[in-house]
Amino acid sequence: MAKFDVKQQICQIGKSMYDSGFVAANDGNISVKLSEQEIIITPAGVSKGFMTPGMLITVDVDGNILATSGDWQPSSEMKMHLRVYKERPDVQAVVHAHPPYATTFAVAHIPLTMPLIAEAIVNLGCVPVAEYATPSTNEVPDSVAQYLENFDAVLLANHGALAWGSNLLNAYHKLESVEFYAKLTFLSLQLGSPKQLSSGQVDTLYKIRKDMNISGRHPGNICGTQCSLPCSRNKKKI
Repeated sequence: MAKFDVKQQICQIGKSMYDSGFVAANDGNISVKLSEQEIIITPAGVSKGFMTPGMLITVDVDGNILATSGDWQPSSEMKMHLRVYKERPDVQAVVHAHPPYATTFAVAHIPLTMPLIAEAIVNLGCVPVAEYATPSTNEVPDSVAQYLENFDAVLLANHGALAWGSNLLNAYHKLESVEFYAKLTFLSLQLGSPKQLSSGQVDTLYKIRKDMNISGRHPGNICGTQCSLPCSRNKKKI
């Protein structure tokens, strides 16, 4: 995609996040890796529902500003995005937001590990909770780093959710999947005890994912049916 087209898509995804209630006020941030030396990222202090292409900033892999208009500065969470790109060369886009149900689990420090529906198992496997880190500091990328090798999404304790993918739409769909997974888990627990899929059923779904050759990383090869490793390490399990 041309650079301007990428900027337009970022604004469209930002509006979708805002309209879906995934962010409030100036929350959230989005980035797209254009090349080995260029990353487009959303500005600090701007609602994702009201961005324009001219507000977006181009930085290098070290966070140095290459291009900006006016006084716009990169998102304060840029360090988190840069760490994902550094550790995962296959990733081309990163999305961070505060979707209500996913953030509720993040606040409770509860990972999404219950095998409830096929789509969540195939697309995500499970979603761990990264340790709490002070926003905008190096603590955030450090807390996320241990999950980058085997996951494409993570909950940020007392903060929100983070997802990454091979392109912006792919990354955003993962974020949507995390929120839907969290919502179904939360609501089904209100009804009593959700009926979980069996180990055999989950293994079959893992095999289907492998046969489909879906891009990205997946914890199926390292986690059991309940995603107990490393997802629930030092975490409270449902």
